Amino acid sequence: RAPPAQAPGQPGGPGRAGNLGAGTARGDILFFVDADVAIRHDATRQIAAVFGRAPELAAVFGSYDDEPAASNFLSQYRNLLHHYIHQNACEEGSTFWGACGAIRREVFIELGGFDEGYRQPSIEDIELGYRLKHAGHRIRLCKTLQVKHLKRWGVVSLVKSDFFHRALPWTELIMRDRRFVNDLNLRLSSRVSVLSTYGLLGALVAAWWWSGFLALSGLLILLLLVINGPLYRFFQRKRGVRFAIQTIPWHWLYYLYSGLAFAIGVARFPFHRRRSPRSGSTAATSGAWPIRRTARATRRTFLCRAWPSAANGSRTSSP
Repeated sequence: RAPPAQAPGQPGGPGRAGNLGAGTARGDILFFVDADVAIRHDATRQIAAVFGRAPELAAVFGSYDDEPAASNFLSQYRNLLHHYIHQNACEEGSTFWGACGAIRREVFIELGGFDEGYRQPSIEDIELGYRLKHAGHRIRLCKTLQVKHLKRWGVVSLVKSDFFHRALPWTELIMRDRRFVNDLNLRLSSRVSVLSTYGLLGALVAAWWWSGFLALSGLLILLLLVINGPLYRFFQRKRGVRFAIQTIPWHWLYYLYSGLAFAIGVARFPFHRRRSPRSGSTAATSGAWPIRRTARATRRTFLCRAWPSAANGSRTSSP
């Protein structure tokens, strides 16, 4: 077992905590999980098996399961949506997911680890995944590798997280790398849905002046229902018809504020650019940090597990 990672100075974000854990770990594979998930008993065996069968892989990640712990509607909706997106994505991964993801230690060090500029839980894992793909590494989405999400979502926490900590910085990342992949949240169907929801909103407003726009509104509603039909049928199978119907306005609201965030992100990109970390620039390179205070990350736990050795280091986040 490696000793707990310690950090000097002020508390950092999840990226910093992950880099500290990686610097302390002694093994070949680093396994990162969020502090608000529960992993299954066979998770580490699954990861070891995936890397064993495919030595060319640099990283592997999983998804949330379809039984989130929190019982309120928004938590059920948000986590089932995430589960559906990952379970229907390409197995040849286009990025990385830090809530349940593993990466070869030498690759992590080579790329400079997580970007520590994200001071709140954000897209530090996605950003690392983009650099992995840019460097020519392969990533695998293992759909049987699932964790239970324990977080309870509310209206404010959901919209704030999606808008400020995901959509805005992800737009910046897309603009930085000029990389718009047809996978996960960025699939073509999602992009068409964003345009359709804004068209629907505009048609409904215009209908106050000319009723003919109501026909256009009906066509756009039908288009949205058809495009997202597989998702709504998934909700119906899992939680019933009433639940599926309740998700529709929330899902369309998600498209609206995601589109707004994308527009804002594109407009501010020339004035608000983030550089990629340089290779070997993080704590992962040496693991030699002065011991002053324990690093604090908001939300994320980092398990640095090793195969074939049994050494590991862990990070537990604090609120």
